[in-house]
Amino acid sequence: MVAALIPEQSSAQEDPQYDEISVSFNVPRIGGTEIPAVIRDETLYLSVTDVFDFLKIKNTAASGFDSIRGFFINEKSLYLIDRVNHQIVYQQKVFNIQPGDLIRTETNLYLKSSYFGQVFGLQCTFNFRSLSVSLNTKIELPIIREMRQEQMRKNISQLKGEIKADITIQRKNALFHFGNADWSAISSEQMPGNVDTRLTLSLGSVVAGGETNVTLNYNNHMPFVEKQQYYLWRHVNNDNKALRQILAGKIATGAISSLYSPVVGVQFTNAPTTFRHSFGSYTLSDFTEPGWLVELYVNSVLVDYVKADASGFFSFEVPLVYGNTDVKLRYYGLWGEEHSKVQNISIPFNFLPLGEFQYKTSAGFVEDGRGSLFSRVDLNYGISLRMTIGGGLEYLSSVTSGTFMPFVNSSLRLASSLLLSGEYTYRVRSKGILNYRLPSNLQFELNYTKYEKGQKAINYNYLEERKVAVSVPVRTSNFAAFTRLTLNQIVMPQTKYTTAELLLSGAILGVNTNFTTYSLISDLGKPYTYSNLSLSLRLPGAIILTPQTQFDYNHQELISMKCGLEKQLFKNGYLNLSYERNFKSDFSNTEVGFRYDFSFAQVGLSTRMSNGATTLVQSASGSLMTDAKTNYIGASSRVSVGKGGITLYPFLDLNCNGRREPDESKAFGLNVHINGGRIEVSDKDTTIRVFDLEPYTNYLITLDGTNFDNIAWQMRKKQSRSPSIRICSD
Repeated sequence: MVAALIPEQSSAQEDPQYDEISVSFNVPRIGGTEIPAVIRDETLYLSVTDVFDFLKIKNTAASGFDSIRGFFINEKSLYLIDRVNHQIVYQQKVFNIQPGDLIRTETNLYLKSSYFGQVFGLQCTFNFRSLSVSLNTKIELPIIREMRQEQMRKNISQLKGEIKADITIQRKNALFHFGNADWSAISSEQMPGNVDTRLTLSLGSVVAGGETNVTLNYNNHMPFVEKQQYYLWRHVNNDNKALRQILAGKIATGAISSLYSPVVGVQFTNAPTTFRHSFGSYTLSDFTEPGWLVELYVNSVLVDYVKADASGFFSFEVPLVYGNTDVKLRYYGLWGEEHSKVQNISIPFNFLPLGEFQYKTSAGFVEDGRGSLFSRVDLNYGISLRMTIGGGLEYLSSVTSGTFMPFVNSSLRLASSLLLSGEYTYRVRSKGILNYRLPSNLQFELNYTKYEKGQKAINYNYLEERKVAVSVPVRTSNFAAFTRLTLNQIVMPQTKYTTAELLLSGAILGVNTNFTTYSLISDLGKPYTYSNLSLSLRLPGAIILTPQTQFDYNHQELISMKCGLEKQLFKNGYLNLSYERNFKSDFSNTEVGFRYDFSFAQVGLSTRMSNGATTLVQSASGSLMTDAKTNYIGASSRVSVGKGGITLYPFLDLNCNGRREPDESKAFGLNVHINGGRIEVSDKDTTIRVFDLEPYTNYLITLDGTNFDNIAWQMRKKQSRSPSIRICSD
C-alpha cells in the first residue's frame, strides 16, 4: 500500500515536496521486510533507523531526529549521521553531504540511498516499478553472523540429541540412482606457444545402496590413464555397531609410509560418520586466498567459520571429539567462488569413551608402476575417560628396510587443557606431541620425531624433527590479532636446518593485515631472513585493494611487490586487476581477469602478460542435478557431487491415506525451514527442493503452514528428522 502525504508547511520550507511510502527491503541469505522510505524527484531515501534495526546495527536517534549515532558492526567503528552540519562521520572520516540528502520528518530521518553504499558498503538497488530495494554487501553483517551462530547452535543441539522430532524418516538404500554431475573446462593459450586444455567431469550416484563418486580428468598433454582418475564407493550404516562403513576404490589410508600414488582397495571400519561429544579443542591453521571465507566441518557437520586475512592465513579451534574425527575445510571466494577441493586434516589426538573399541582395516595395491601391495590395521580402545590406547600393523611390499611395520600409540589427557600423544612404529620412527593451553588462550605445542637409521618407509633421510609453537591472541585499543611463533629444526646425517616463523594476523587500525617474518638457519651458511607484508583495504566504490610486499633483511632490499584490485561489475560480474614485480629475478607479471556467474555455470576470461609473453585463459564450470521420481533436471554454478538433497511435494490429502491420488490438488503456501542446505521453491508445481546437504547427517525439517491458501488446511506432523541423503514425498 502506498500513501502519498503532503508535509506540513514548516517542513515544506526546508525540503521540497516528497512522497512517504513503504518499500520492500530485501537482503540475500536473510530475507526481506517492509521499511519506510521517501521518494523525491525519483530519488529514493531510506529510513536510517529501520534499515539499521533490520540489519541489527546499533543506532540511537537524537530527539527531533536531527542526528543518529552508533557503531557499525565493531564497537570501535563509530558513526554519526548529522543533518544539521550536513555530514556523516564514520571511522573518524568525514563525508560531506548536500543539504537535501537528509530528510527529516516528525518520526524519522531519511538518508539518500546511495550513501548507504558510499559510506558503509551497503549497496542499495531500487526498482521503482516494484517499489523494492535489494541490498548487496561483502561485509558480514551482524544479522548474518547471528544466523550462522544460530545455525551452529542448532547443529550442536541436534548432534547431542536435544531436539526431538514428530517423525523420523529413515534413508532408503536404492539399488541405483544417478544424482549429480560436476564439470569444468580450463584452456590456456600462450602466445606464441602451446595450448593447454584440462577437462574434469565428476559423477555422483547411488549404486547397490552405497554412495558412488567418479572423477575423470583429461589433459591434452598427458595420456588418459586410470592412475589420474578417481572413484570411490562407500556404504554407511551408523546403526550397525560391528561394521558402520565399507569403502571400495581409491581409499584414504592414513599410512605412515610415503605413498605418492593412489591406493586401490577396500576399507572396513566400525567408526561412525557422526559428530560425538566434544571435550576439548586443537588449533588448526592453514592458508588459502586472501579474504576467502573458510568453513570447518567435523564429521560432515558445520561447526565454525572464519575469514582468511590479507595473506590468506586462517586458524580454527577444532573440537576434539570421541573416535574417528574427519575434519574438512571448504572455501568460498570474495565474489562467490566455491572451492571444490575439500581438504582432509588429521589431528594428532584420538580419544574413545571408556570401554569402546574401534577398528579400521584397509587393503589394496599402490598404483606406483611396481605393483606394490599395501595393507593396514588400526585398533583403538578407551582405557578411561582420559586415556585411549591403540596399535596395529602396516604392510608395504616395496619397503626394503622391512615390509611389516607394527605400531602402538596412545592419547592422554593429563589435565583439562594438557594433552599428550605418543606413537612408536617398529624400525621406522618414534613420535610425541605435547599441547597445553592456558586460560588466557596462550597455547604451547611441543612436537618431537626421531627416525630410525636406515629406514626406507618414509622417503627422506631425516634423523630428527623438533618443533616448538607458541600462539596467543593479542588485543589492544588499536588492533586485535592472532600471533604465532614457530621454531622447526630438522637434523640430517651431515647437517641440520632450523626455520623460524613469527606471524601477526588481524585487523590493525581497521585494515586487514598479515605480517610474517621467516628465518632459515643452517650449518652451511649465514641465516637468511625475510618478511611478507599483506594488506587488504576497502576503497570507495566497493573496490578492494590488496597490496603485498616482500623484504630481504640480508641484503636490505625489496624482493617483490604486488598489488591487486577487485571490483564487482553488473550484478554477477567480477573484474580483477593485478601487477607483480620481482626485483630479485627481474620478473614482472600483469593480469586482467573477468568472471561472470550465471545461475547454471561460472565462466571466466583472463589475460596474463609476463616478461613479454602473453597467456590467455578461459574457464567454465558448473553442475547438473537430477531426480527421477519428480522428473527434475537442474543446473547450478555450485559443486554438487558428494552432496545430497531433499524433495518435498505438498498436496491436499483428502482421504488421509498419506498418498497423493489423481484428484488431490497441490497445496500452495508451505514454508520449510531446515538446519542446513539451500532451499528452492517451484511456484509451478509447489515442489520444494533442498540442495547442498552433507551425506549421512541428521537434518531437522520444520514445516510452517500459516501461508496455505486455505486456513482450514492443517498438517499432522510439523517436524521431521532424517539421517538421509535424499528424501522424496510421493
